[in-house]
Amino acid sequence: MIVGIPKEIKNNEYRVSLTPAGAMELVRRGHTVYIQSGAGVDSGFADKEYQAVGAKLLPSIEEVYATAEMIIKVKEPIAPEYGLVRPGQLLFTYFHFASSEALTRAMIASGAVCCAYETVERSDRSLPLLIPMSEVAGRMAAQEGRYFLEKPRGGKGILLGGVPGVKPAKVFVIGAGVVGTAAARTAAGTGADVTICDVSLRRLTYLADVMPRNVKTLMSSEYNIREELKHADLVVGSVLIPGAKAPKLVTRDMLKLMEPGTVMVDVAIDQGGCFETSRPTTHEDPVYYVDGILHYCVANIPGAVPYTSTLALTNATLPYALQLADKGWRRACAENEELRLGLNIVEGKVVYRSVAEAWGLPYEPLQS
Repeated sequence: MIVGIPKEIKNNEYRVSLTPAGAMELVRRGHTVYIQSGAGVDSGFADKEYQAVGAKLLPSIEEVYATAEMIIKVKEPIAPEYGLVRPGQLLFTYFHFASSEALTRAMIASGAVCCAYETVERSDRSLPLLIPMSEVAGRMAAQEGRYFLEKPRGGKGILLGGVPGVKPAKVFVIGAGVVGTAAARTAAGTGADVTICDVSLRRLTYLADVMPRNVKTLMSSEYNIREELKHADLVVGSVLIPGAKAPKLVTRDMLKLMEPGTVMVDVAIDQGGCFETSRPTTHEDPVYYVDGILHYCVANIPGAVPYTSTLALTNATLPYALQLADKGWRRACAENEELRLGLNIVEGKVVYRSVAEAWGLPYEPLQS
């Protein structure tokens, strides 16, 4: 198969979808890998490293799309790329269709086959291609929240871990999945007073056993969320429903419960956000205020640490990419239920129910 690796063009997206090690594995199996010149530089991988393992360089993004049968990316295509996608071309990347009607309709019109990292799902309901970036995003949510709590950055002026004789900051994490757990653990590591909530008592029981003593668990409900917001200095939203829009668990009227300068980090923004007042931001312009509450809603948080993120992402995606390249998408998805669940749009048809429901489109399940 001819595999193409374009340079990411989303605002401040420094990751690349494949490391030289990943390119080597594809080439060793007889596939041809074309990578756009400079695509890996911001992640710490020079063109010559790809050439050394047998990958070939192309000078422009247009040539990569025009040449490749399968495009492997990090983030969803954005408007300048829509017209480059060809009918029948396989795209393997994060899509998050439920957060963008324009993207959904563009990919339907393209006739491409869209396999989304975020809906590849194991039998135990875990999301293997979302986990590594969720680990990064969760850690960074606590890190960025700590930064923006500083007074010069617009926050309350509270040190997350406090000092002897002064109470630490209160951190409230909504959602106890991979992101929320990583955020809670990172915040706890600074000495913060952390509360994490979820609707799964089983998950909370597990976390109560394994988390540091300064992490408390709480059953998620509107009442409990409202009570915690009254005292929170940093709120991390990390709620996920695979392939669907995130529920709005913090509404605008709840902002009046919080003190000015409270920081809210919405890691669910890729799926529409779990705060009613969230809107996507960028690393270039990451924050804004609503009713005196600072919102951080960067839609590609792991892109700020591209070396770590690129290595972690390739570790997770490469086994699936190899199956797609070796067998073609039809056979690979027929033989691997995890990959089949990654299919969201196939040659003009929406084959993932949550995406169809998000935009009122016909749902046409993939025929075996």
